Amino acid sequence: MPGLNGLDVQEALARRGIYRPVIFLTGRGTIAESVKAMKAGAVDYLTKPIDKVDLLNAIRSAEERDKTHRDVEARNKVVLQRLAKLTPRERETLDLVTKGLLNKQIAGVMGATERTIKEHRGRVFKKMGAKTLAELVRMTAEYF
Repeated sequence: MPGLNGLDVQEALARRGIYRPVIFLTGRGTIAESVKAMKAGAVDYLTKPIDKVDLLNAIRSAEERDKTHRDVEARNKVVLQRLAKLTPRERETLDLVTKGLLNKQIAGVMGATERTIKEHRGRVFKKMGAKTLAELVRMTAEYF
């Protein structure tokens, strides 16, 4: 590739936030390049002549990695969309609920009645699509 090499392309994609599993195929690779590629997230670094079985295994691994990444991204998008639907008071309630505070404690922190907190909490669970506190904590853990 004139002007660019695979490591440059991999780095450029990463800078742009583009995730795609990468498999390197090279005729003149070095150990240092292979280490750099793998540390940057390459699925595999294969040298020519390429063994067909190794290539197919690398492609399968890349497909699995890509599917997993797309699934995680889709779940994150749904959670962010649901979080965006919460009012500021519901967000505050969510934050305190996921920290393990009881309704009575949340009411004290927020200067509201326990009944009001129960209403906020119910709307949070409904808008977030969570059935249990554990599910709510799991889905929002990386956002708080």
